[in-house]
Amino acid sequence: MKVAIGCDPNATEFKKELIPFIESLGHECVDYGSDDPIYANTAIKLATDVVNKVCERGILICGTGIGVTIAANKVEGAYAALVTNIYQAQRAQLSNNANILTLGAQVTGIELAKCLVKEYLGLNFDPNSRSAPKIQRIIEYEKGGK
Repeated sequence: MKVAIGCDPNATEFKKELIPFIESLGHECVDYGSDDPIYANTAIKLATDVVNKVCERGILICGTGIGVTIAANKVEGAYAALVTNIYQAQRAQLSNNANILTLGAQVTGIELAKCLVKEYLGLNFDPNSRSAPKIQRIIEYEKGGK
């Protein structure tokens, strides 16, 4: 799988540790950088490319994970989920079809982050699941529905 990864300057070292781990799982990483202190710029670019299928999934990191989550979710078709435990990482994909995982480098340890990323990347959403109608409702609203 081709995975986009980006962060703000606060999470540079965190991202540098995650990239070889993700590659060791058999995925290709596309690095969206970490130099821009305006995390929204990186988040929007990465989310846009995930939506446009340049990469299949994305991982965004900032200090808490909150800012990049909000920014990425402003892009139509981007569904970013901030996760802090294994169950959330599983459900982000299985129940919510999240195409972007977000993490907080200052609140999540690197070993836990590796576990979260492994779980998330190892699962796929089932379009026939009981969650599918819930996801479809979100998509309909996003596209101008009421």
